[in-house]
Amino acid sequence: MPALACVDSYAADVFIPPSPQPSSTAAAVDTWSPSLSSSLYRIDGWGAPYFFANSSGNISVRPHGNNTLPHQDIDLLKLVAKVTDPKQTGGLGLQLPVIVRFPDVLKNRLECLQSAFDFAVQSQGYESHYQGVYPVKCNQNRFVVEDIVRFGSQFRFGLEAGSKPEILLAMSCLCKGNNEAFLICNGFKDAEYVSLALMGRKLALKTVIVLEQEEELDLVIDLSHKMNVRPVIGLRAKLRTKHSGHFGSTSGEKGKFGLTTTQIVRVVRKLSEACMLDCLQLLHFHIGSQIPSTSLLSDGVSEAAQLYCELVRLGANMKVIDIGGGLGIDYDGSKSGESDLSVAYTLEEYAEAVVASVRFVCERRSVKHPVICSESGRAIVSHHSVLIFEAVSTVNHQADRDDIQFLLEGDDYEEMYSAVMRGDQERCLLYVDKLKQRCVEGFKDGVLSIEQLASVDGLCEWVLKAIGGSDPVQTYNINLSVFTSVPDLWGIEQLFPIVPIHKLDQKPGTRGVLSDLTCDSDGKIDKFIGGESTLPLHELESGGGRYFLGMFLGGAYEEALGGVHNLFGGPSVVRVLQSDGPHGFAVTRAVPGQSSADVLRGMQHEPEMMFETLKHRAEEVMHTKGGGEGEDVDEFGNVAACLDRSFHNMPYLATEEVLSMSNSLSDAVSNLGFYYCDEDGFDYLSA
Repeated sequence: MPALACVDSYAADVFIPPSPQPSSTAAAVDTWSPSLSSSLYRIDGWGAPYFFANSSGNISVRPHGNNTLPHQDIDLLKLVAKVTDPKQTGGLGLQLPVIVRFPDVLKNRLECLQSAFDFAVQSQGYESHYQGVYPVKCNQNRFVVEDIVRFGSQFRFGLEAGSKPEILLAMSCLCKGNNEAFLICNGFKDAEYVSLALMGRKLALKTVIVLEQEEELDLVIDLSHKMNVRPVIGLRAKLRTKHSGHFGSTSGEKGKFGLTTTQIVRVVRKLSEACMLDCLQLLHFHIGSQIPSTSLLSDGVSEAAQLYCELVRLGANMKVIDIGGGLGIDYDGSKSGESDLSVAYTLEEYAEAVVASVRFVCERRSVKHPVICSESGRAIVSHHSVLIFEAVSTVNHQADRDDIQFLLEGDDYEEMYSAVMRGDQERCLLYVDKLKQRCVEGFKDGVLSIEQLASVDGLCEWVLKAIGGSDPVQTYNINLSVFTSVPDLWGIEQLFPIVPIHKLDQKPGTRGVLSDLTCDSDGKIDKFIGGESTLPLHELESGGGRYFLGMFLGGAYEEALGGVHNLFGGPSVVRVLQSDGPHGFAVTRAVPGQSSADVLRGMQHEPEMMFETLKHRAEEVMHTKGGGEGEDVDEFGNVAACLDRSFHNMPYLATEEVLSMSNSLSDAVSNLGFYYCDEDGFDYLSA
């Protein structure tokens, strides 16, 4: 191993292995365009028809899908400016991260789903109709559910519930919906759940109690007699058909929910004995989420249609076949059925396959065509919401030239330099490994200082860079909690499209992984769509320019599943409608993210008592320290105000503008409320 010679940091000329110089072709200014970024990030694949890279290099939203007029596009960068700018300058003064909801997209998704089934029904001569429901578990947010009921009213669109809070929510919302809309009651049931569903019948709601377990039937029969309500009953069947991906694990004979054929026969017999066989009107099944192909879909629907016809033969008053969820979306833009991230069909092809399969079986069995119902939550809400967050810093392991204070002596140095100039990677890598090992041992023995060790690391990095062997991947620290905002990513390794929402007219200069704010090694994103382990990114501006990223297609499940790891609460949320006003959009509602007090309260702490405890401690310290009375009063006031702001601010990193604004607002408003906004600003409303 070559010896090391310590040299004075002020030594005269020393040679540092140069970084590789770009060729004249590479040195030329690369031409880049938003269309190239669109291809790089597959935006046209997963984003169409709602998201695209505009001519300014920003992501824009087409709120009405293919029906969006050019002047109706919403530029996400302009929207972020409106949301984050201080109120004094016309903004809303909210902190990132923020979830942006687009109700217009939600409306368009509903219209497209209904249109696809309407076309399939009409073109195939199907003698009934399609009537869907939205499973509220996908996103239980009040405004999401209310929007779906309102937008879907013309289609008799209903809701699906799987718990007692969800059925209460659904019953309340459907009081303002179409009287013909279904309320499908799934999930495990006790007496209270069944009573609520039967109460829905008394309230003139079209509740259907779907039996998930055989023993639930006894509850339904008993309580319906006691409450004097004639129930409408459905049953969930365990099909043999299932797909092999992750999302297929809840289907098939071993599935968590549903009745076997043996149990179905017993249910029919028991209903007949109770003179309630006419109450059995719906058959429900679920092949699994993200059904990859229409061939698998057709197999499952055909099997279920046979069961439906058998129930008709046994005397049940069958009217509805509920095909469950499974309508997938294309997370990676590949249009492939080979993974859980994509599907190999369009919305129209999905509807066509369902209608054709039911029609074929029913006509062969001479059974009247049933109403077709689906529970397509993921396909309805995924596109309408965008999570926007900021990259606040990067970790770059490359050292500066001035750090290098160690060189090789004599011939050893010349040999190393020659190996670098020859591009002898093998010899250089061997040298670097041995050098690092020896220096670490020297550091452990106390021979080398931390400055000297850093200098050796710098020299090694220069050598690796010169031969193209250094790791070009940078770590971008993001103002986000993966556990709170993208729980499916770490929980089941679900991937979502992540893209810079601006600078798409510039070529990304590096590749990176994303590291969140939590003190957890799992709090990172190092897997991306397309099978990539890094994401093309732009260098952060040294002058403090901000860099915004968006996570798309996360409108289903992520908010409902998010936790409070490290007590990072939920993000801010804004609701944005397309508008013909000066900005092209109107923020109709803005809700600040959870404050530190909110998340502490959620873990059964008492923020008010904590604040009083800390304030009392500050008072004691000021008294013990002594000093001028006026000075103590001022300092105590500053400490109390700082504590108050910290309890009321979000746990995420804040810009100076947000902190200064919170100073002026902290005495004026409580954290328990929301802002009602329009294009001209916002007014605070107490909860």
